[in-house]
Amino acid sequence: MFLPRFLALFLASIGRSAIGLLRGAGRLTLFALETVSHLFRPPWYPVEIGQQLLRIGYFSLPVVGLTALFTGGALALQIYAGGARFNAETVVPSIVAIGIVRELGPVLGGLMVAGRVSSSIAAEIGTMRVTEQIDALTTLSTNPMKYLVLPRVLAATLTMPLLVAISDVVGVFGGFLVGVERLGFNPAAYIRNTVDFLEPSDIISSLVKAAVFGFVLALMGCFHGYHSGRGAQGVGQATTNAVVSASILILAANYLLTEAFF
Repeated sequence: MFLPRFLALFLASIGRSAIGLLRGAGRLTLFALETVSHLFRPPWYPVEIGQQLLRIGYFSLPVVGLTALFTGGALALQIYAGGARFNAETVVPSIVAIGIVRELGPVLGGLMVAGRVSSSIAAEIGTMRVTEQIDALTTLSTNPMKYLVLPRVLAATLTMPLLVAISDVVGVFGGFLVGVERLGFNPAAYIRNTVDFLEPSDIISSLVKAAVFGFVLALMGCFHGYHSGRGAQGVGQATTNAVVSASILILAANYLLTEAFF
């Protein structure tokens, strides 16, 4: 008697979790579709969009650049150490360039910006929800989705490819510095090997990934902030959920896009 009851409770808990997951996915999909739909309907808020371009793009440059620089240097050291076991040290420039441009540049850039921007967006919009500022916007006949969500999602989608392009350059440069100064590579030969092994498809895939990651990280920040619970605890939970969900979706989207491109 105990075993069937325990099995029923176990299956019920799985069912509740599955239904909750599907409900959350449905809410997120509808939220994303509504956000995109406002892109084609006036009014637009260019001042708000410009402010978000500055906050999300320009102010994220230091953290993205430093991450790429040290990642490129560490990657060069690791590839050299591994290649030395097979007398293949000459592959360092090409592998560093491909690894940074295809994967590490967009993924690490997206994760770092998600940690900085998704949390900030969720905290800001969540606080506005708690203090009823979003309700005040509705009272003033201003659509919160158009005024709060769309500028942030649009700004992140536009600026992430630029950030990742800079990240790719800085990451390859970090590998170049370590390769030349630490590992003794000839500078001209290093640059030639880097340019020869990079293809246009590598660069295009990196920029497409960046745009998708920008959309995802801003959307998750807006979604969790917009549906934040009441009080400081609700805002804190929304901030945590925004960063975690954005990071997971970035990694999942990276795999799917890698499958599609390569």
